[in-house]
Amino acid sequence: MGRSTRIERAEDPVGRVAALSIVDALAAELRQRVFAGDLTHADALTEAEIARTYEVARPTAKAAIEKLVGEGLLQRGAHKTARVLHLGPDDVRDIYRTRAGLESQVLRELAPTRIVPADAVTANAEIAALTDGAPLSVVEPDMRFHTSLVDAVGSPRTSRIFRTLVSEVRLCMVQVQGKHLLTTSSIVAEHQQILDALADGDGDSAVAVLSEHLGHARERLATVLGESGPVTALPEQD
Repeated sequence: MGRSTRIERAEDPVGRVAALSIVDALAAELRQRVFAGDLTHADALTEAEIARTYEVARPTAKAAIEKLVGEGLLQRGAHKTARVLHLGPDDVRDIYRTRAGLESQVLRELAPTRIVPADAVTANAEIAALTDGAPLSVVEPDMRFHTSLVDAVGSPRTSRIFRTLVSEVRLCMVQVQGKHLLTTSSIVAEHQQILDALADGDGDSAVAVLSEHLGHARERLATVLGESGPVTALPEQD
């Protein structure tokens, strides 16, 4: 994998607790590399390679890989080889369709109360202030924006269901931003329209903006993933 990184072991007298902390740290490192686009479907991740690269025991490497398999970020193949989930056009459309249905219901519930989550406002301000253009820089506050809307409903079950989609959604978003299919200015503007509609108590308008917002990303990414040959960004729509 071309890099050597040591995962620091937690100082803890209880061996099991220390081992779990190493697994979590390794899983977090691998997850970060996936979301940053450093690891792709082309990279074969084996227990032996992960153990050697990060100087951990093979059972630790296996547990970290299995953790990401459980999150839907990695797919486990034959001979203990794992790869980053490969998303095709149909996968993208299904993920975004499921997400849109859940988030639309959330907006309809929030609108009558005119609730505008402070965390969503903060996250959108962070996106507006971004200057480095790195895909992960946009993904993190973008996901916090949408997650804060879901959490504002106050339903632990709804939030839990949404979080089961988060890993695949973030993987989609990394690919969207990595191909420069959407501008940060358009993301910020559409987010603000959603917040304004909520403040006005207009659930229908909020849902309409959300549908367009997610639809842009869904169709542009699905189109690119369905193409063969060189990938080019689609023109920004008004």
